Amino acid sequence: MNTLQRIKSVILEDESAAREALKNYLTKYCPQIEIVGEAHNCKEAIPLLHEVEPQLVFLDVEMPFGNAFDVLEGCKDLYFETIFVTAFSEYSLRALNQSAAYYLLKPISIEELILAVNKVQQHIINKEIFNRNKILVENFRENKPEKQQVILPTLEGFEVVRMEDIMRLQGNGNFTDIYLKNKTKKMVCRFLKHFSEILPYPFLRVHKSHIINVDHVVSYHKNSGGYITLTDGTEIEVSSSYKDEFLRLFKN
Repeated sequence: MNTLQRIKSVILEDESAAREALKNYLTKYCPQIEIVGEAHNCKEAIPLLHEVEPQLVFLDVEMPFGNAFDVLEGCKDLYFETIFVTAFSEYSLRALNQSAAYYLLKPISIEELILAVNKVQQHIINKEIFNRNKILVENFRENKPEKQQVILPTLEGFEVVRMEDIMRLQGNGNFTDIYLKNKTKKMVCRFLKHFSEILPYPFLRVHKSHIINVDHVVSYHKNSGGYITLTDGTEIEVSSSYKDEFLRLFKN
């Protein structure tokens, strides 16, 4: 008989109503989840995680006595999958997207919850060890955006690159081609729009199909409608809708 693989899980959420709602959803719609512990602040969370060593943690981004990143910092010696639960915040969503993390926006959608749990379950079944938590903590510590890392979901799996090593990004249908300083190209399973939302300065969209790292701009030419030359000799058109922002940036 095919028995359901149970996933040892912990819920870290400071609001009791939200915690109860999540537990009810998991019990009803995600029978593979076995809840082995709960905590409502960071001080409780870290010893609990060391005690029960869960496979999966539902982690509220903002909690008393710290936040999700403090919990991950305090559990660097543990490995577990994480599904973050967050109210909308541009800062936290950018950090989570950069690390290709799973997250749920409050109020939680049942469909999104089921999808995230199924993805985590697949990772556990396939024994895919990929520590997104470590990347998140390192990025949180690093104040310089160009030194932060971004996880790229490729056709083969995942790759981690530093932002400063990305020269430019080009839309390619449902994918994005990412060109690195070492002259390699990565095809990533995301739309270009995804990267325009998660990559901070010095990345700038200059065309519907192009995002550039402005640190690699060598020159700008007004003729032929306007185009940029990058350090590797690539010429990128600057479309009229993005030209003002680009020129304003370089004037400043």
